[in-house]
Amino acid sequence: MRDVDWGTAKLMPDVDRPRAWLLTVNGAPQSYVDLDDPAHLEFEYAQRIAHVLDAAAEPDRPLDVLHLGGGALTLPRYVAATRPGSRQRVVEADRGLLALVAEHLPLRDGSGVEVIAGDARRELEAAADASADVIVADVFGGSRVPAHLTSLAYARAAARVLRPHGCYAANLADGTPFTFLRSQVATFGAVFAHLCLIAEPSMLRGRRFGNAVLVASHSELPVTALARRAAGDAFPARVEHGEALERFAAGAEPVDDADAVGSPEPPGGAFSVG
Repeated sequence: MRDVDWGTAKLMPDVDRPRAWLLTVNGAPQSYVDLDDPAHLEFEYAQRIAHVLDAAAEPDRPLDVLHLGGGALTLPRYVAATRPGSRQRVVEADRGLLALVAEHLPLRDGSGVEVIAGDARRELEAAADASADVIVADVFGGSRVPAHLTSLAYARAAARVLRPHGCYAANLADGTPFTFLRSQVATFGAVFAHLCLIAEPSMLRGRRFGNAVLVASHSELPVTALARRAAGDAFPARVEHGEALERFAAGAEPVDDADAVGSPEPPGGAFSVG
Protein backbone atom coordinates (compact mmCIF):
# COMPACT_ATOMS: atom_id res chain seq x y z
CA MET A 1 0.00 0.00 0.00
CA ARG A 2 1.34 3.44 -0.90
CA ASP A 3 0.10 7.02 -0.97
CA VAL A 4 0.10 8.35 -4.54
CA ASP A 5 -0.92 11.70 -5.97
CA TRP A 6 -4.64 10.88 -6.12
CA GLY A 7 -5.07 8.72 -3.06
CA THR A 8 -3.88 5.35 -1.82
CA ALA A 9 -2.71 2.64 -4.19
CA LYS A 10 -2.56 -1.03 -3.32
CA LEU A 11 -1.14 -4.01 -5.22
CA MET A 12 -2.96 -7.29 -4.55
CA PRO A 13 -1.57 -10.61 -5.88
CA ASP A 14 -3.77 -12.99 -7.85
CA VAL A 15 -3.60 -16.33 -6.06
CA ASP A 16 -4.37 -18.18 -9.31
CA ARG A 17 -1.62 -16.60 -11.45
CA PRO A 18 1.93 -16.45 -10.01
CA ARG A 19 3.00 -13.00 -11.29
CA ALA A 20 -0.36 -11.31 -11.73
CA TRP A 21 -1.46 -8.27 -9.76
CA LEU A 22 -4.55 -6.16 -9.22
CA LEU A 23 -3.88 -2.46 -8.70
CA THR A 24 -6.50 -0.51 -6.76
CA VAL A 25 -6.61 3.22 -6.05
CA ASN A 26 -8.78 4.32 -3.14
CA GLY A 27 -10.30 0.85 -3.10
CA ALA A 28 -11.45 0.92 -6.74
CA PRO A 29 -9.94 -1.53 -9.26
CA GLN A 30 -7.59 0.42 -11.51
CA SER A 31 -5.55 -2.13 -13.47
CA TYR A 32 -4.79 -5.83 -13.69
CA VAL A 33 -1.43 -7.03 -14.99
CA ASP A 34 0.01 -10.51 -15.55
CA LEU A 35 3.75 -10.04 -15.99
CA ASP A 36 4.13 -13.56 -17.42
CA ASP A 37 1.24 -13.19 -19.85
CA PRO A 38 0.67 -9.54 -20.88
CA ALA A 39 -1.99 -10.63 -23.37
CA HIS A 40 -4.21 -11.86 -20.52
CA LEU A 41 -6.79 -9.16 -19.80
CA GLU A 42 -8.97 -9.51 -16.73
CA PHE A 43 -11.20 -6.42 -16.98
CA GLU A 44 -14.04 -6.49 -19.50
CA TYR A 45 -13.46 -2.91 -20.70
CA ALA A 46 -9.78 -3.71 -21.34
CA GLN A 47 -10.81 -6.73 -23.42
CA ARG A 48 -13.11 -4.50 -25.48
CA ILE A 49 -10.41 -1.93 -26.13
CA ALA A 50 -8.11 -4.82 -27.05
CA HIS A 51 -10.67 -5.86 -29.67
CA VAL A 52 -10.34 -2.37 -31.16
CA LEU A 53 -6.55 -2.66 -31.13
CA ASP A 54 -6.71 -6.11 -32.71
CA ALA A 55 -8.96 -4.84 -35.49
CA ALA A 56 -6.97 -1.65 -36.13
CA ALA A 57 -4.64 -3.35 -38.63
CA GLU A 58 -3.73 -6.75 -39.97
CA PRO A 59 -2.32 -9.14 -37.32
CA ASP A 60 1.25 -8.53 -36.12
CA ARG A 61 1.56 -5.16 -37.85
CA PRO A 62 3.17 -2.64 -35.48
CA LEU A 63 1.06 0.33 -34.44
CA ASP A 64 1.79 3.82 -33.21
CA VAL A 65 -0.42 4.18 -30.12
CA LEU A 66 -0.97 7.13 -27.81
CA HIS A 67 -2.35 6.09 -24.42
CA LEU A 68 -4.01 8.81 -22.35
CA GLY A 69 -3.97 7.39 -18.84
CA GLY A 70 -1.51 4.69 -17.94
CA GLY A 71 -2.33 3.00 -14.66
CA ALA A 72 -0.32 -0.21 -14.50
CA LEU A 73 0.23 -0.11 -18.29
CA THR A 74 -2.03 -3.07 -19.02
CA LEU A 75 -2.92 -2.16 -22.60
CA PRO A 76 0.56 -0.92 -23.58
CA ARG A 77 1.90 -4.29 -22.44
CA TYR A 78 -0.82 -6.02 -24.47
CA VAL A 79 0.12 -4.14 -27.65
CA ALA A 80 3.84 -4.77 -27.08
CA ALA A 81 3.14 -8.51 -26.74
CA THR A 82 0.70 -8.87 -29.64
CA ARG A 83 2.26 -6.37 -32.05
CA PRO A 84 6.05 -6.36 -31.49
CA GLY A 85 7.79 -3.28 -32.84
CA SER A 86 4.90 -0.96 -32.00
CA ARG A 87 5.78 2.53 -30.82
CA GLN A 88 3.74 3.60 -27.82
CA ARG A 89 3.60 6.74 -25.74
CA VAL A 90 1.78 6.70 -22.39
CA VAL A 91 0.66 9.83 -20.54
CA GLU A 92 -0.17 9.44 -16.85
CA ALA A 93 -0.79 12.38 -14.51
CA ASP A 94 -0.15 10.52 -11.24
CA ARG A 95 3.62 10.56 -10.72
CA GLY A 96 3.37 8.55 -7.52
CA LEU A 97 1.48 5.82 -9.35
CA LEU A 98 4.07 5.79 -12.13
CA ALA A 99 6.82 5.29 -9.56
CA LEU A 100 4.94 2.43 -7.90
CA VAL A 101 4.36 0.67 -11.21
CA ALA A 102 7.96 1.15 -12.37
CA GLU A 103 9.22 -0.33 -9.11
CA HIS A 104 6.94 -3.36 -8.77
CA LEU A 105 5.58 -3.98 -12.30
CA PRO A 106 8.44 -3.02 -14.63
CA LEU A 107 8.05 -3.12 -18.38
CA ARG A 108 9.95 -5.73 -20.34
CA ASP A 109 13.19 -4.61 -21.97
CA GLY A 110 12.66 -3.41 -25.53
CA SER A 111 8.94 -2.91 -25.05
CA GLY A 112 8.88 0.22 -27.20
CA VAL A 113 6.78 1.96 -24.56
CA GLU A 114 7.62 5.52 -23.51
CA VAL A 115 5.96 6.66 -20.28
CA ILE A 116 5.69 10.32 -19.34
CA ALA A 117 4.08 12.18 -16.46
CA GLY A 118 1.68 14.85 -17.63
CA ASP A 119 -1.85 16.01 -18.30
CA ALA A 120 -3.60 13.93 -20.97
CA ARG A 121 -5.17 16.82 -22.85
CA ARG A 122 -2.05 18.97 -22.76
CA GLU A 123 0.04 16.14 -24.20
CA LEU A 124 -2.62 15.32 -26.79
CA GLU A 125 -2.68 18.92 -27.96
CA ALA A 126 1.14 18.90 -28.19
CA ALA A 127 1.23 15.72 -30.31
CA ALA A 128 2.04 15.94 -34.01
CA ASP A 129 -0.63 15.82 -36.69
CA ALA A 130 -1.47 12.33 -38.01
CA SER A 131 1.02 10.70 -35.64
CA ALA A 132 -1.11 7.92 -34.11
CA ASP A 133 -2.85 4.84 -35.48
CA VAL A 134 -4.85 4.49 -32.26
CA ILE A 135 -5.53 6.76 -29.29
CA VAL A 136 -6.63 4.93 -26.16
CA ALA A 137 -8.23 7.13 -23.49
CA ASP A 138 -8.59 5.55 -20.05
CA VAL A 139 -8.37 8.54 -17.74
CA PHE A 140 -10.14 8.73 -14.41
CA GLY A 141 -9.60 11.35 -11.74
CA GLY A 142 -10.71 9.28 -8.79
CA SER A 143 -13.71 7.44 -10.27
CA ARG A 144 -14.70 10.07 -12.84
CA VAL A 145 -13.56 10.95 -16.35
CA PRO A 146 -12.26 14.55 -16.06
CA ALA A 147 -14.40 17.21 -17.72
CA HIS A 148 -11.60 18.62 -19.88
CA LEU A 149 -11.39 15.24 -21.66
CA THR A 150 -15.03 15.31 -22.81
CA SER A 151 -15.39 18.44 -24.96
CA LEU A 152 -15.48 19.28 -28.66
CA ALA A 153 -12.03 20.87 -28.45
CA TYR A 154 -10.64 17.66 -26.98
CA ALA A 155 -12.36 15.53 -29.65
CA ARG A 156 -10.95 17.79 -32.37
CA ALA A 157 -7.46 17.42 -30.93
CA ALA A 158 -7.84 13.64 -31.05
CA ALA A 159 -9.08 13.84 -34.66
CA ARG A 160 -6.04 15.92 -35.64
CA VAL A 161 -3.55 13.50 -34.07
CA LEU A 162 -5.08 10.38 -35.63
CA ARG A 163 -4.08 9.15 -39.07
CA PRO A 164 -6.85 8.94 -41.70
CA HIS A 165 -7.61 5.29 -40.93
CA GLY A 166 -6.87 5.58 -37.20
CA CYS A 167 -9.34 5.22 -34.36
CA TYR A 168 -9.99 6.63 -30.93
CA ALA A 169 -11.18 4.31 -28.13
CA ALA A 170 -12.26 5.61 -24.73
CA ASN A 171 -13.27 3.85 -21.54
CA LEU A 172 -16.29 5.72 -20.17
CA ALA A 173 -18.63 5.05 -17.26
CA ASP A 174 -22.29 5.96 -16.80
CA GLY A 175 -25.72 4.70 -15.82
CA THR A 176 -29.31 5.50 -16.68
CA PRO A 177 -30.42 8.00 -17.98
CA PHE A 178 -26.97 8.09 -19.68
CA THR A 179 -26.76 11.87 -19.82
CA PHE A 180 -22.95 11.78 -19.87
CA LEU A 181 -22.58 8.88 -22.31
CA ARG A 182 -25.15 10.32 -24.71
CA SER A 183 -23.36 13.69 -24.66
CA GLN A 184 -20.09 11.95 -25.52
CA VAL A 185 -21.68 10.21 -28.50
CA ALA A 186 -23.03 13.58 -29.67
CA THR A 187 -19.70 15.34 -29.10
CA PHE A 188 -17.56 12.81 -30.93
CA GLY A 189 -20.22 12.40 -33.61
CA ALA A 190 -19.82 16.10 -34.38
CA VAL A 191 -16.12 15.53 -35.13
CA PHE A 192 -15.83 11.97 -36.47
CA ALA A 193 -17.79 10.41 -39.31
CA HIS A 194 -17.99 6.95 -37.74
CA LEU A 195 -18.79 5.88 -34.18
CA CYS A 196 -19.71 2.78 -32.24
CA LEU A 197 -20.31 1.93 -28.60
CA ILE A 198 -19.31 -1.39 -27.02
CA ALA A 199 -21.05 -2.37 -23.77
CA GLU A 200 -22.95 -5.16 -22.06
CA PRO A 201 -26.65 -5.24 -23.01
CA SER A 202 -27.71 -5.01 -19.34
CA MET A 203 -25.72 -1.81 -18.91
CA LEU A 204 -27.21 -0.26 -22.07
CA ARG A 205 -30.70 -1.22 -20.87
CA GLY A 206 -30.06 0.83 -17.73
CA ARG A 207 -30.01 -2.06 -15.30
CA ARG A 208 -26.68 -1.07 -13.78
CA PHE A 209 -23.93 1.52 -13.77
CA GLY A 210 -20.99 0.34 -15.82
CA ASN A 211 -18.31 0.85 -18.44
CA ALA A 212 -18.79 1.44 -22.15
CA VAL A 213 -16.12 1.82 -24.80
CA LEU A 214 -16.69 4.62 -27.30
CA VAL A 215 -14.89 4.14 -30.62
CA ALA A 216 -14.54 6.91 -33.20
CA SER A 217 -12.81 7.17 -36.56
CA HIS A 218 -12.62 9.23 -39.74
CA SER A 219 -12.94 5.92 -41.62
CA GLU A 220 -15.51 3.16 -41.53
CA LEU A 221 -15.17 1.02 -38.41
CA PRO A 222 -14.92 -2.80 -38.52
CA VAL A 223 -18.17 -3.15 -36.57
CA THR A 224 -18.83 -6.71 -37.74
CA ALA A 225 -15.44 -7.89 -36.50
CA LEU A 226 -15.82 -5.97 -33.26
CA ALA A 227 -19.30 -7.40 -32.68
CA ARG A 228 -18.07 -10.94 -33.26
CA ARG A 229 -15.19 -10.51 -30.83
CA ALA A 230 -17.32 -8.79 -28.17
CA ALA A 231 -20.01 -11.46 -28.40
CA GLY A 232 -17.40 -14.12 -27.61
CA ASP A 233 -16.24 -12.56 -24.35
CA ALA A 234 -16.94 -14.19 -20.99
CA PHE A 235 -19.37 -11.32 -20.40
CA PRO A 236 -20.70 -10.75 -23.92
CA ALA A 237 -21.05 -7.19 -25.13
CA ARG A 238 -23.06 -5.54 -27.89
CA VAL A 239 -21.78 -3.09 -30.50
CA GLU A 240 -24.19 -0.21 -31.09
CA HIS A 241 -23.69 1.81 -34.28
CA GLY A 242 -25.57 3.53 -37.07
CA GLU A 243 -29.26 4.16 -36.48
CA ALA A 244 -29.30 2.33 -33.14
CA LEU A 245 -26.58 4.60 -31.80
CA GLU A 246 -28.36 7.66 -33.20
CA ARG A 247 -31.50 6.63 -31.32
CA PHE A 248 -29.49 6.13 -28.14
CA ALA A 249 -28.06 9.66 -28.35
CA ALA A 250 -31.20 11.37 -29.70
CA GLY A 251 -31.61 14.83 -28.23
CA ALA A 252 -28.10 15.03 -26.80
CA GLU A 253 -25.94 17.98 -27.79
CA PRO A 254 -22.17 18.29 -28.22
CA VAL A 255 -20.45 20.01 -25.31
CA ASP A 256 -17.78 22.69 -25.44
CA ASP A 257 -15.19 23.41 -22.76
CA ALA A 258 -17.40 25.86 -20.93
CA ASP A 259 -20.20 23.31 -20.54
CA ALA A 260 -18.20 20.10 -20.15
CA VAL A 261 -18.66 17.99 -17.05
CA GLY A 262 -16.96 14.83 -15.89
CA SER A 263 -18.61 11.44 -15.83
CA PRO A 264 -20.97 10.83 -12.90
CA GLU A 265 -19.74 9.49 -9.59
CA PRO A 266 -20.38 5.73 -9.50
CA PRO A 267 -23.01 4.54 -7.01
CA GLY A 268 -21.55 3.39 -3.71
CA GLY A 269 -19.70 0.13 -4.10
CA ALA A 270 -20.09 -0.04 -7.91
CA PHE A 271 -16.38 -0.53 -8.53
CA SER A 272 -14.97 -1.11 -5.04
CA VAL A 273 -12.80 -3.97 -3.86
CA GLY A 274 -12.71 -5.08 -0.26
